[in-house]
Amino acid sequence: MRLFDNLNIDFMGKRTTFYFISGTILLFGLLVIIIKGVQFGIDFKGGSEIALQFDNPVEIATIRNEVDKLGLGNMEVKTFGGSTGILLRTELQEIPKSVLPHVKARIETLIGNIYPGVQKTIKDSASNSITYSFPDPQIASVISNKLFEAGYQTVLGSSEASNTAVVVRLGIADVIKENLSQKFKDNSFIVLKEDKVGPKVGKELERNAVLAVLLSLVAILIYLGFRFKFAFALGAVIALFHDVLLTLGIFVALYGVIPGLNLEFSVTVVAAFLTLVGYSTNDTVIVFDRVREQMKLHKTLSIEENMNHAINITMSRTLITVFTVLLSIIVLLIFGGEVLRSFAFALFIGMITGTYSSIFVASAFVLEYAHRTKKNIHF
Repeated sequence: MRLFDNLNIDFMGKRTTFYFISGTILLFGLLVIIIKGVQFGIDFKGGSEIALQFDNPVEIATIRNEVDKLGLGNMEVKTFGGSTGILLRTELQEIPKSVLPHVKARIETLIGNIYPGVQKTIKDSASNSITYSFPDPQIASVISNKLFEAGYQTVLGSSEASNTAVVVRLGIADVIKENLSQKFKDNSFIVLKEDKVGPKVGKELERNAVLAVLLSLVAILIYLGFRFKFAFALGAVIALFHDVLLTLGIFVALYGVIPGLNLEFSVTVVAAFLTLVGYSTNDTVIVFDRVREQMKLHKTLSIEENMNHAINITMSRTLITVFTVLLSIIVLLIFGGEVLRSFAFALFIGMITGTYSSIFVASAFVLEYAHRTKKNIHF
């Protein structure tokens, strides 16, 4: 299938105009990144992510209002996988000290309801657990089971028959579950997951993400240097830098602007950028292959004429490919859910910039290199 027959557009003759367009957008993107900063997700800065699944649809505004009353600081509340799923994200990894006394009081009230007047002592207390000691092993076992049924993570202090200790583990999900259960008595829910990422792990992920992108660019430079000429390889890598910076700039600029679109920089977004690098390289290689063919067939024509001809004959394939890919990405963007939305959005922007850069950045750089160095590139 071909969209255009005998297309004859002077793409390279218009390259100066597109230099200005790319430069303006890149400068704007860099200024936004410097001034606004990249909004990293908990994968990189550390924190907790909790997913809740309700039996019936819930109003996210109601959930947000109830969570704001818990004293857990600034917590992001979004839908997760549909109208019955809620995703809670916070930079906290443990219960704040101001909330801890209320949690302890609630646990001890439950213990008093199970065994009224039972004697208990606190053997150990921390921000993430409390260890109680009871006078009898059987009492300890019953209380452990009842607290577990109430939604707390409990274990016996040891497996010995004489054990009288009960360890109650405390997490942010426990506080949320306890309070929301009282508010939504007619709409029960479960905690699907509670993921925690420490700041040290986040810093390591941040470093590895940057290394992954940079090493992929170096590997592509070496590969294209062998397959074509060094000028072609350098043009392709510059186009990739262009794509990544342009997409990142748009990503940062639109953070908090589009309702319902989470544009935090997470591990899935890194995967999108690496996918973008691969797609853009593939598109550039196809154009370069046609350029090489044209230069072999038409040795008397200038490199600019051969490039224009190569781009014109690949334009049909380029547009059909990017259109079908964008259709899939749009479906993913609309129906992929909260987790995949940022991934799909990064790909959506990246596919457009990748197609654009194959023509007006990669190819244009090779042409500028040939003109400025006065070198006759031939195969």
